[in-house]
Amino acid sequence: MKITILAVGTRGDVQPYIALGLGLQAAGHKVSIAAPSNFEEFIVGYGLIYKQLEANFRELMESETVQELMAKRNPILAYKNMTKALQRILECFTADSWTACQNTDGIIFSSASVPGYSIAERLGIPSCWAPLQPLSRTKAFPSVIYSDGKRNNETLNWISHILEEQFTWQGSRKFINSWRKNVLGLEPYPFGGPYKILEKKKFPIIYGYSSSVLPKPKDWGDWIHVTGYWYLNHPADWKPSDSLLQFLNDGSTPIYIGFGSMNNREAEVMTRIIAEGIKKVNVRAILSTGWDSLGGIELPDTILKVDSVPHDWLLPRTTCIIHHGGAGTTAAALRAGIPGLVVPHIMDQPFWGQRVFDLGVGPQPIPRKQLTAEKLAQGITSMLNNKEMKERSYLLGAQIRDENGITKAVELIEKYLSK
Repeated sequence: MKITILAVGTRGDVQPYIALGLGLQAAGHKVSIAAPSNFEEFIVGYGLIYKQLEANFRELMESETVQELMAKRNPILAYKNMTKALQRILECFTADSWTACQNTDGIIFSSASVPGYSIAERLGIPSCWAPLQPLSRTKAFPSVIYSDGKRNNETLNWISHILEEQFTWQGSRKFINSWRKNVLGLEPYPFGGPYKILEKKKFPIIYGYSSSVLPKPKDWGDWIHVTGYWYLNHPADWKPSDSLLQFLNDGSTPIYIGFGSMNNREAEVMTRIIAEGIKKVNVRAILSTGWDSLGGIELPDTILKVDSVPHDWLLPRTTCIIHHGGAGTTAAALRAGIPGLVVPHIMDQPFWGQRVFDLGVGPQPIPRKQLTAEKLAQGITSMLNNKEMKERSYLLGAQIRDENGITKAVELIEKYLSK
């Protein structure tokens, strides 16, 4: 079977679909991954077919619009600007998605790639939605995108999901409906969006996270599945730098700090806070620069700055992690079995940060704007000295490593795409 995966976003959004693609390829399928061009070498390097899907999320994340959202200075204006930015992205994204999905037998689309459903509908082929975050309505927990993850009563939880759907849908409704009607020749969605339609059709949703971290709610239908994480191991020929190996061998086990693809207009300030916090607790640290989320100030010998190191190789060699709470980094930290302090910036990160805390495998998350050297030092001290937290992290990591999310996902995809 020829399968096309539509995967858009940052590295943490795209990498799990490479792992899923490899699982499908091992099962005998011909797999193409459509993703932004900065991931072409990454995808091809793993032996999968690359197709262009231009949607420059790095440019979006670095824009003034997203920085306004992170700073929470003017959320209404930021939302209006975000809508305009998303429309520009959608114009490229829908055209490239249509091209990428020609001559395929089935489509899998990621969290942000929902136009894939319309393309599959137009082509008359089966498809599956495969998000990395729980996006289906439930009374069990609030919206993962627009909440801090703290559980409310069942009614408020349910309402938060509806608000999330409408916040997302209304910003793209005019463009998507025009595209469906004038380009694909399909009926436009109703004002409230496609959600009720998909639910009525029992459209398959396959979630790529662990039920050990967030159990499947009882009010989800049997067409909604939680398989486990889709982990991508580092390439067999990858080797760490000499400076990294020397740092790891020359002293006590370090902590790891990295904020992934979060661009930070106050990168130098953040780096100073981190350096001061580390100095207060007298630990060694590896600092990942990501997308310039951390600034270029002079650092002491106890801190090593790195660009990009595979999490599956590095994290088991550290004592704990401080990160932004993206779905991919959270998954890697949990798998490694080490405590994590989440410093959420935007979107689903507060949800995962709260989940880490609720599971007892990390301290209370510290929102980016509230981070200080003192709070950071307190969080690090908690992770290093709390024996119960370290034990829970170890046990949860072992449980997650025993799961085989890719195998389960492949079985489900084969079931749904063969219909």
